[in-house]
Amino acid sequence: MNEKNISVITRRDFLRRAACAAVGTAAMTSAIRDLRFMNAAVAQSNITDYKALVCIFLAGGNDSNNLIVPTVPLEYGNYAALRQPVLALPLGSLQTLDGYTDPAGHTFGLHPACPELKTLFSEGKLALLMNTGTLVQPITQAQYRSGGLKPPQLFSHADQVTQWQTSIPDQPPLTGWGGRCADLLNSVNPGASISLSVSLAGANTFEIGNLVSQYNVSTSGAISLAGVTGARLAALTNILGLPYPNMQAKAYSDVAAHSINTGALLNNAITNSAPANFWTNGFSTTITTPNGGSTFTSSLSQQLKMIARLIEAGNRAAGSPTNGFGMKRQIFFCQVGGYDLHSGQTNYTTNTPNNVILGAHANLFAELSQSLLTFQRAMEQLGLQNNVTSFTASDFGRTFPSNGVGSDHGWGSHHLIVGGAGAANGGSVVGGKTYGKFPTLAINGPDDTSTGRWIPTTAIDQYFATIATWFGVDNSNLATVFPNLGRFTTPNLGFMKTV
Repeated sequence: MNEKNISVITRRDFLRRAACAAVGTAAMTSAIRDLRFMNAAVAQSNITDYKALVCIFLAGGNDSNNLIVPTVPLEYGNYAALRQPVLALPLGSLQTLDGYTDPAGHTFGLHPACPELKTLFSEGKLALLMNTGTLVQPITQAQYRSGGLKPPQLFSHADQVTQWQTSIPDQPPLTGWGGRCADLLNSVNPGASISLSVSLAGANTFEIGNLVSQYNVSTSGAISLAGVTGARLAALTNILGLPYPNMQAKAYSDVAAHSINTGALLNNAITNSAPANFWTNGFSTTITTPNGGSTFTSSLSQQLKMIARLIEAGNRAAGSPTNGFGMKRQIFFCQVGGYDLHSGQTNYTTNTPNNVILGAHANLFAELSQSLLTFQRAMEQLGLQNNVTSFTASDFGRTFPSNGVGSDHGWGSHHLIVGGAGAANGGSVVGGKTYGKFPTLAINGPDDTSTGRWIPTTAIDQYFATIATWFGVDNSNLATVFPNLGRFTTPNLGFMKTV
């Protein structure tokens, strides 16, 4: 053998060539994926109405075992026995869902801090989804314990947040499911002045797309260049408009100029929002803690207020002070933290009716309940209650038994979907009902991994696909947005209006 003809590859050369090959493969995969989205988008470009999704992410992992509590005596007895002494809510303190019994014979009450959610439920504007979570495929307790296929890194905050926001647990995530919806439907917003995807909580995985970039807005408006106003801003804009011989510099200046112009347009639109006094007098961002306690300014309410202002500005009729943004579809993301309550979750007080439990979790639920009702009432005043759907998401549920001062990381959890009532009459949400299967509240029961972590009986794929279908993703494209949806027998759970 002639050794001169042997190609000797160093480790560094091998890694470099492998990386180039990987980049090439990824680029080809991305191009194919983008073409698929563009072709699908053309088929769905005949949408004429307006719809918006509002994702409310409860960061830290909400203990929904205390959001929805069974009131059938035997089931409540199981609940109280296992949640003592720290977490059990007194039966008499619950906001009972009077007159409602689910198909399995369950009756329920909401946390005592949530009378507003009870109001929305009784009005048919709130649907409750039971025991949903990340799943690779349906899994039983026996399969779980024998090593059946389950999502990787269960009970990890970072991993489960990613899986909830991508709805793809079994492969490296590239986009969020909201971003994929935006990619698919972006063509229905031709010439729109702002992005289809808007975040009030900074960069997030949920809205990452291949074609549509998320646009970040603060609770006071578009994020502008700090300290650059008036003549200084005009001078900067003039500089950005100069001719550039370097293409990279020109591209950068175009992006910066577009950002400045978009921010100015958005801020002008919300400044001229009407009715003039509604946002100051009609949309309170002050939350009252349970039992007439202290008040605090809510981050969640502030985010929802800005989303409401953007929706109003975007849907303003021609001839008003500022015309709308020309949007037919919008996706909003907001987030509130504090739900990782390993300790300090609740504390008893004996000087209130029924010894209601107060504490950090009660304050969070008061914020969630009051904010959702205020936002829904704003949509009703704007006449857009049937066009906007809000829904909750979170890292995971939490353990049913207390750890002594709080609860620990779990899996399946209950969630809220809010919108206009009466799907048959134009409403968006088939509310006043529960969906999914309520877990058996027993350690080592049929829904338990072993320590009070509920095995989800409904996949987030089904949860989100139901919402996406209402939003405008047709059946032929659902698998593009939710590639694992075909593994579950019921792709649409029925809590949204059929389109």
